[in-house]
Amino acid sequence: MLSDDPNNVRAFAALAEIVRRRAADAGPDGDPLTAPQDEHERQRAADLAVWSLGEELAGNPRAWYPLIEVARLSVRDDHEGTLRRLTTAAERDPSGSALVEALSLLREAGQPVDALGLGVGHWRPREHDPEVARQLVLAAIEADRPLEAKQYVANLELYPDQAAISGLRDELTHVVAEAQQAMPGT
Repeated sequence: MLSDDPNNVRAFAALAEIVRRRAADAGPDGDPLTAPQDEHERQRAADLAVWSLGEELAGNPRAWYPLIEVARLSVRDDHEGTLRRLTTAAERDPSGSALVEALSLLREAGQPVDALGLGVGHWRPREHDPEVARQLVLAAIEADRPLEAKQYVANLELYPDQAAISGLRDELTHVVAEAQQAMPGT
């Protein structure tokens, strides 16, 4: 399934779980007797196996989801590599789904300014999943930039199906208004 669609999230997760279990339960030579003994070593072996899987699948020029998963594994240890992988994922996906995932990952890692940099450079409000706007608004608020968040809400006007996003726009307008009220001088 992953050779047909390298971005199949369910197939990737299922294969990653198999790879994770095998890596944690067997040593580098496949022998259970040489399996990592302590929990930290087992987790590291499992993460490295998923990393290898993600890197292998990321070789497909259409693959963006494996890059997101490798970035997730590297977000704490390799800032530049994480941003490079997320940028590549965003560039490979015309729908904006990769950008939503990338921005969410950066926000969860406490890096809203990096999320803003990535989003501003890649968001196409007319074409991308409107959820990109939600991630950008939340990142701007987390970075104490409510006026910037307000601009992202305004950019939703470019989305072709206004009826489909009216609820999202109302929700984000409310979130921005609350953030502005909470900040002195805005």
